[in-house]
Amino acid sequence: MGKFDSYKIDLKNLTPGVHNYEYKLDSIFFANIDGDEVRKGKVSVELTLKRTSVAFEMDFRLSGTVVVPCDRCLDDMDIPVESRNRLVVKFGATYAEESDEVVVIPENEGVINLAWFLYEFVALAVPMKHIHAPGKCNKSMTTKLKKHSGRSNNQDDDDYGDDQAGGGTMEDETIGETDPRWDALKDLVEE
Repeated sequence: MGKFDSYKIDLKNLTPGVHNYEYKLDSIFFANIDGDEVRKGKVSVELTLKRTSVAFEMDFRLSGTVVVPCDRCLDDMDIPVESRNRLVVKFGATYAEESDEVVVIPENEGVINLAWFLYEFVALAVPMKHIHAPGKCNKSMTTKLKKHSGRSNNQDDDDYGDDQAGGGTMEDETIGETDPRWDALKDLVEE
């Protein structure tokens, strides 16, 4: 039995009507799928599958928590995920993805494995930015980050609460002062 056999649905032999499935995606699932975005978590999936005369309409409800690295300190952090997704599967000669929601599978096989689709639904539910709440980041890592980003240690910004990982803003600079590194480049410009 393969790692993802429990995520296969034999559509060819499915009776007409509505069918319900439940899946539990755990850290073993995420480790086996070997995706880049999510490596650990616990996500519950409820699938309602409706077979019609021309297609299979699948409605997914996902909810749970995944573990991803913090973008700032790289420590693991829990991110709640919740999403609703739809997938329409049709029979055809060869496998094809007609759109984000429509998939064609070979009619002679008649089986779809949902494992990768479930992983993608979870990965898409994770926000682009994952940062601990202010004060929750690894202190030694934020200290090193501040040291190497050029910020002075007397700034009280509590884990970069302004979401800038380095450098100041234009308002922080005194008018007339220039960075000495740019002075050498000024000689190269022909006027």
